[in-house]
Formats: sequence, structure tokens, C-alpha cells
Amino acid sequence: MFRTVTVGIDGSRESLAAAEWAAREARLRALPLRLVNVWEPVPEPMGREPVLGAATGPGQGETGVGRVLREAADGIRLRHPGLDPGVEQLTGRASEELVRVAHEGDLLVLGSRGLSGLAGFLLGSVGLHVVAHTERPVVLVRAQERAADEHTPSATGTPSALAPFRPVVLGLDTVQPDHTLIRFAFEAAEARGAPLRILHDWRPPPHSGLRERPGLEADLDADVGEVEAGTLHEVLVPWRREFPGVEVVEESRRGKAAEHLLEASLDASLVVVGRRVRHAPVGAHVGPVVHALLHHAAVPVVVVAHE
Repeated sequence: MFRTVTVGIDGSRESLAAAEWAAREARLRALPLRLVNVWEPVPEPMGREPVLGAATGPGQGETGVGRVLREAADGIRLRHPGLDPGVEQLTGRASEELVRVAHEGDLLVLGSRGLSGLAGFLLGSVGLHVVAHTERPVVLVRAQERAADEHTPSATGTPSALAPFRPVVLGLDTVQPDHTLIRFAFEAAEARGAPLRILHDWRPPPHSGLRERPGLEADLDADVGEVEAGTLHEVLVPWRREFPGVEVVEESRRGKAAEHLLEASLDASLVVVGRRVRHAPVGAHVGPVVHALLHHAAVPVVVVAHE
């Protein structure tokens, strides 16, 4: 495996936005950038044009897929001086090839069709397949994503890429906290010079008879909340030591994780969540929290697979 940021390009607005985000991330991490396009041949009897309107297949001229890669790379070189992305044309099923290339690098970035406002993502089948089957971090980026969106407003109230970064948000399970997930979030915040806002959600244990005793439920919630907050703090102690320059904001809240993370995404530069790798006969899946974020989050979402 070689260290790189890889982005899937297909010529769509969302993939070009993903390429811009990937270019900025590659510069933040001081890593090379790799642009990949997957050309899916169509069986002859179907009589269809290749994807992206290409009149010929890979290696058969500067049309279609080849032009997409060249123009994307040229644009990145122009807008990001000093960054010289590599390009690679692959042939096969996009979902399978992207899973394969994801395992060859540090980070895979994909575009996702964005809607206006909080409607967020309309995630395609390829993106879902990749997120569910790769064990490397995958980032989903909206078509409307702009560099200025990741930053706090300037003194005049206007968006500016020169202003400080908004916080990085991490959704964390304290029962089985994964080091890969936590490290990714700390490194992302450190690279941006941004605060790391860590959200841990909990639900009270099932109990009965509370309606007959007013105030008992509130007291129990307070007790459980105090314990959960303490657990979160203990989990983060070694990470605070390792990343002393990262400002950490801990939030242990009762309720549903997806709702709290979506709310936090409104003032974030990036949301980081985990996906537990499950080796089960029913196959891979992303889980309800990840699914909700991929469809509705207002900012790029990183899904980090872990055991």
C-alpha cells in the first residue's frame, strides 16, 4: 500500500467537487493525489454508448473518459500550484474497481449528488457499495461543496477560505472505541488547526415504575449522563496527550446519534463516523447512523471502517 489520496472521477459535478476537496486534503496532509476513472464496457448486443458519452474505449483517442481525466488534472494543477496529480484509467465494474483502489491508498474520495439545503446526499449504488465493502476511509462530497464552506465566516460575515476552519465532528462509541477512527479524527483536526468536537450519545437503561415517582427519571438520567461523560473523558485522555495542540470539545448527550451528528454538521468542516466491519452471511452494510449521515449531512462525511 502506498500513501495517497485517491478520488474517483466520472465528469459529473459531484465528482469534480470531490476532486477539489481531495486536492485540498492532499495538500493538508502533504500526500500525492491520484485521479481514477473507471470505464465500464457495455456488451455489444446492448448497443449503448460507453459511460460519460465516450465514443471510444480507453487508449483509443483523446475523447470521453481520457478527456475527463486530463481536464480534471489540468484544472487541479492550475488551482493548486505545486500539486501534480497522477491519473489512472481503469476498466471494469466501477463498484469493484473503486473498492480495490481504496485499499491501495490512505483515503478514497467520491462525489455524491447533493440537493439544496439540508436534503444533503442522494447517494448512488456505487458509492454505497464502496462504503460498505472497503476497509479504508471513504469520504463523500456534495456537488455544491466549496472551500469556503469549511471555514468560519470572515469578519464581514462572508464565506472565506482564509478564515479558520470550522470544527471537525467525530461520532464516538465509548463501549468499543476504535483507535483507527479516533486517530483519523484527531489528525484531520490537527491538519486543519480546527477544534475537534466529539459527540457520544447514550440512552438510559430500561426501567419501570418511574411514572409513579415524579422526578426519579430525571435523577436517573442525570446519574447515567454523569457516568457516560466520565467514560468519554477517560477514553480521550491518551489522545489529548498525543495531540496536545488539538482543542477537544466533549459532548455526551442523551438521544439518537444520527440526529445529534446531523445537527452538529451544520457548523462543521467535516464529520467523521465509524462503520464496524461485520463478516456475516447477510453481507456488508453501513448501519443506520452512517446511512442517515450519507444522505442528509450538510458537509463531507468520512466513513472509517474498523473491527
